[in-house]
Amino acid sequence: MTAKNISYDKGSWADVFVSLAKGKEYLCDGLVKPGDEPILVIIGPTGSGKTGLAIDVALELQRRGRFSGCEIISADSRAIYKGMDIGTAKPTREEMCGVPHWGIDLVEPDERFTVVDFCEYARQKIAEIRKRGHLPIIAGGTGLYVDALVYDYQFNDVVKNNYSDRQQMSSEYLMVGIDWDRVELRKRLVQRSYKLFAQDIEAETARMANKYSWDLQAMKSDIYPIVWRMMQGEISRDEAIKLNAIDDWHLAKRQLTWFKRSPNICWVPLSQAKDRIINFYDNI
Repeated sequence: MTAKNISYDKGSWADVFVSLAKGKEYLCDGLVKPGDEPILVIIGPTGSGKTGLAIDVALELQRRGRFSGCEIISADSRAIYKGMDIGTAKPTREEMCGVPHWGIDLVEPDERFTVVDFCEYARQKIAEIRKRGHLPIIAGGTGLYVDALVYDYQFNDVVKNNYSDRQQMSSEYLMVGIDWDRVELRKRLVQRSYKLFAQDIEAETARMANKYSWDLQAMKSDIYPIVWRMMQGEISRDEAIKLNAIDDWHLAKRQLTWFKRSPNICWVPLSQAKDRIINFYDNI
């Protein structure tokens, strides 16, 4: 393998990640001090396996002693809402496997939470996690949340939504995207829809409907309006499952369109992502 000393300019973490995957070796001793390792950002469309990958990576890095701990910050604009658990596919306490999770259950569905709020919250949590000597891992599919954080958007009166802003990413981050064949991803979304309806989604929907107005943006999105129509007898259970899978597919396509325009994402199949990420942190 070819050994090479490098300096860490903005954007170079992606170059290191790709080069290590190709079998190149980087001599990084003395260049990356403890606490200066890049924050891992795992992105991808809904249903791609982001949360599971983040947990697996966190557990493996801890097991290997690479970090004394890892903590996950959710970058999901739906997971912020309290009470919306099954419908937003939040990880259960058992699925978290003891890995601390942040960015979940922050506000009630009728409370305002903006991308500015997310960035302030995420930066605060990153600082706290770093202070504990742990690695922050950001995982989520809300593109504006992720971009605003890693590209350090400056907000005035208007939310920035300009792809030209995605030029200079902070050198604090490594972004890894989960790459799926679109046909296979759509199959996964159908399977996930069946799993969601196998849980107590009706009871969760009823609780939300009894407490909040359907005029709220939080109530209009996700699975809840579809489940409510099923509960009212407007559609069958099979129709509801199919409609939810279709909605998720449309969301996935919008997310992919957003993320594919970012030049700093290292796209990796889910089956290879964990090993490549572990290899990266083992070699810096």
